[in-house]
Amino acid sequence: MNKQESGYRWVVFGTVLFAYFLIVSQRTAPGLITDQLMKDFHVSASTIGLMSGIQFLAYAGLQIPVGLLSDRYGPNRFLIIGTLLNGLGSLIYSLSPNEYILIFSRLLVGIGDATIFVNLVLILSQWFKAQEFVKLLGLVAMVASLGSLSATVPFSMWISFAGWRTPFLSIGIILVLSSYLLYVVLVSKPKQLFKDDSKAKEVLIKEREGVWTILRRIFSTRQAWATFFCHFGVVGTYIGFIGSWGVPYGIHVFEMSRSGASQLIMYGLFGAIIGGPLISWITSRMGSIKKVYTFIHLIVLCSWSGLFFSGVKPPFIMVVVLLFIIGFGNGASSLTFAVVRESFPIQQVGVVSGFANMGGFLSAVLLPSVFGNVLDLFPRHSIDVGYHYGFLIPVIFSLMGLLGVILIKEKKTF
Repeated sequence: MNKQESGYRWVVFGTVLFAYFLIVSQRTAPGLITDQLMKDFHVSASTIGLMSGIQFLAYAGLQIPVGLLSDRYGPNRFLIIGTLLNGLGSLIYSLSPNEYILIFSRLLVGIGDATIFVNLVLILSQWFKAQEFVKLLGLVAMVASLGSLSATVPFSMWISFAGWRTPFLSIGIILVLSSYLLYVVLVSKPKQLFKDDSKAKEVLIKEREGVWTILRRIFSTRQAWATFFCHFGVVGTYIGFIGSWGVPYGIHVFEMSRSGASQLIMYGLFGAIIGGPLISWITSRMGSIKKVYTFIHLIVLCSWSGLFFSGVKPPFIMVVVLLFIIGFGNGASSLTFAVVRESFPIQQVGVVSGFANMGGFLSAVLLPSVFGNVLDLFPRHSIDVGYHYGFLIPVIFSLMGLLGVILIKEKKTF
């Protein structure tokens, strides 16, 4: 039986997507209890920043190594181990007696999280045909946005009802159990259903190249850098702003309450939820990734430029619309991996996906820091002017994304 024609592939897809949903929800959930952690553990804001930073740095730094290992040894074991590490990290986080254990737990979560998306892309590449792949990546993007959305109001209400430790403990337990479910679905059951698969693996082992040969080829390939910059421009700008300065922007510029300002984040998330599947569907109908992706990068660039050129205090409804469009554009990020899937041999999809994903995450790490440095140039009473000039940063970053999509060489339609 062929994997890509079997009904079992939908069991694989559903199980992997469930684990991904839980993991994405835990990326930003700790941000809901920042004030509580500072109070409970008597730590400074810099310590909280270190806790978040170590998780994201582990994620970014491990993308290429994880891609290389997954290409060489297969994605299943790394997805299982990553889910297990996420679960253990959340369990330890919920039981932490001091700030050192908190930091260690987020490091575990970051290491586990680093293995997830790259291996998810590889697993979908193995189980689904190219025509299905693009559409399914749109659903993956939507699920990621739903996971982020669940870490806002729903998770906040759970924390208010049960305290912060119980929700993280519960999710940790579910993730540990999910790692066993993934083992059954990805390893144990396929051994019974697809006995010829081991022969195909032996062929791939003989075709493996050296690590340095692969890396040299990737770093000298225009297509790999194109996907890196695409993700840098369309993903990092959205995640970097929404995850750091979105709420403060609403508070300082529009004098909103914290809960009211959090709606700005939700508008972007709603855009991403709609954008993921819709853009993937349009792309599959048009048969051209580059045309659709170029249009998306243009409207994202125009949206960030609109926030800058609209002045110090733009109309609130315009900000809502532009953030929705920017979120919608982020839903197209799955097209980066569709380009990888059609441009590189299956033995290199993991490492190139990791390289591209690192671009988006590098941007998401840089933007909050640079944006914050711009804000520091302005006194407190002129902070709204600081936000105005801060929007130059995502404009520049999204220009780099447009450069990336222009560099793409579209090899075929599907």
